[in-house]
Amino acid sequence: MADETRAGVGGRPQNRLVTTKTHGSLGLGQGTALYIASVLGTGLLVLPALAAASAGPASILAVAAVAIMSIPLAGAFAALAARHPDPAGVAGYVRRALGPIAARATGYWFYFGVAAGFPVLALLGGEYLTAVAGADRAAVPLVGLAIILPPFVVNLLGVRVAGWVQFVLTGLLVCLVVLVVGAALPAVDARSFEPFLPHGWGGVGTAISLFVWAFAGWEVGTHISGEFRDPRRTIPIATAIALVVTGLAYLLLQVVTVGVLGTDAGGGTVPLLSLVAVVAPGAGPAIVGVVAGIVVLGVLNAYLAAFGKLGAALATRGDLPRWLAPGAEAGGIPRRALLVTFGIAMTYFAIAVATGGNLETFILIHTSSMVAIYSVGMVAAIVILPRWSPGWIMAVVAVVLTAGLLVLAGAHLLPVAALAAAALMVTVWRTLRGRRRSQRRAQPDQSAASMTQNRLPSGSSMMT
Repeated sequence: MADETRAGVGGRPQNRLVTTKTHGSLGLGQGTALYIASVLGTGLLVLPALAAASAGPASILAVAAVAIMSIPLAGAFAALAARHPDPAGVAGYVRRALGPIAARATGYWFYFGVAAGFPVLALLGGEYLTAVAGADRAAVPLVGLAIILPPFVVNLLGVRVAGWVQFVLTGLLVCLVVLVVGAALPAVDARSFEPFLPHGWGGVGTAISLFVWAFAGWEVGTHISGEFRDPRRTIPIATAIALVVTGLAYLLLQVVTVGVLGTDAGGGTVPLLSLVAVVAPGAGPAIVGVVAGIVVLGVLNAYLAAFGKLGAALATRGDLPRWLAPGAEAGGIPRRALLVTFGIAMTYFAIAVATGGNLETFILIHTSSMVAIYSVGMVAAIVILPRWSPGWIMAVVAVVLTAGLLVLAGAHLLPVAALAAAALMVTVWRTLRGRRRSQRRAQPDQSAASMTQNRLPSGSSMMT
């Protein structure tokens, strides 16, 4: 989204939301697949175990809570995307509603905070593929590196995942979940759900914070909204279908993970493989591993396009160095921004490997950044959407819910606060630099006027 000004009351400039007037070719099927893929992704591979370790059987409550909280959030984003198709996404809406500082912080939260998910994707894929191959876990970092490189290369070439490819990948993933849940339900043991709250309600709160990772992705619709043939009709329907599919998938998978694996549900690094090995030994684990690799590659490729465009867009507004700006235009390839994104991803990846591959911290940094983005995004929705419209009402509810998620995030909001402080410092620096430039421009004018005045005869005037 571009910010332009126009004369308002009293001649004061007002921000104007510039939205996309032309639409693309995405229909309901491809659009729904993209929505499901943005939410129902790698969370399936790791979160059932992490949540079970934090909350035990009560992790089911955490999944249900986040699924319910996703309804107003997804609905409000759908309303924004349907009414205002705009590739700038949440940061663009925040710029219009709350100003450039809040928009700059929102952009930083995504570009630097959400990027903490890169090592999670890479190492998670490495864990699954290594387990399937029966290789030593020492090979996980190398496999993870091999997974993370191809999507960067593909994006540097300007290639994007086609809608039908994403449709196929999403179909495979949904079929996989259905098969696993169907095979596991008869093996569920009621005794596995006792005691139900082994770690208290605090553990449920931690599990909720973890599952924000699983249900993050609804903001993707604001970036791709201009690609729909009929955004106003298709986006709400695609969102509703995706809500039902993703909510049921995560909830049922958590039930069978706890019900079948019991106390072992939170002990493994590859819970989906462990579950399939119990209920469908043989070819099942290999299928899961292959699909896991495909899913990780697809998610990386899809999100890298957003990271590249966002980095270039931030640079055009002076929020990042100007040399990152090439490629921000429609159809451009933001190679410089992608290379910086690669550097950020590799930094996080190196830290994750050096600290023993502990993914929970990176997931919480990622999810805390997303919660912050969602919070300001919902405030922006309240300002932008028509009052008392369904989207506006859902945004009001979502503001309350995201405020609760901010409280749950707790100390994990420190990176969010640091990035917000960086946005403020950039604002101060740009203001001071602008003043210095104005002063330098004014000094030659003053000197020229003084020299002209000195050359005039006594008693003469500049006026004739």
